[in-house]
Amino acid sequence: MQAAYINPFLMSSCTVIESLIQVKPTLGELKIKRIELGMDYVWLKIGIVGGMTGDIVFGFPEQVALKIASAMMGGYSLTEFDELSRSAISELANMISGNASTLLYNQGIIIDITPPSFMDMEKLWSAGAPKALVIPLNLQSYGGFDICVIT
Repeated sequence: MQAAYINPFLMSSCTVIESLIQVKPTLGELKIKRIELGMDYVWLKIGIVGGMTGDIVFGFPEQVALKIASAMMGGYSLTEFDELSRSAISELANMISGNASTLLYNQGIIIDITPPSFMDMEKLWSAGAPKALVIPLNLQSYGGFDICVIT
């Protein structure tokens, strides 16, 4: 995986999260590994086609997703992962990916992204999870989540 493809997603994640919830993310250690299926996780996929093909999969522990969605709703406390929280997390993933696609375009790499879709990881990868570059992000008191790049 070339840094030219990954850095826009790292930069975009930090910029978008900091502007939306006023928390500066810190990056964990990047690793290539199989995506670990977790209980009580929210999985969201955005497809990439064009100069780079693959998927960006966002893996949020459900409680982290609720905290982020609540912050995106101006502090309104969300207690269950319902349509409102699903919409907020979809928009976060869409903003990160859209911003990254603009950064890639500025480097001469033209891509299109698909709309975000929630996934049932166990059904999707029952034969085995794919390997991905996993980028862990920690959001201080919110907790952390992973951005997984599958090419």
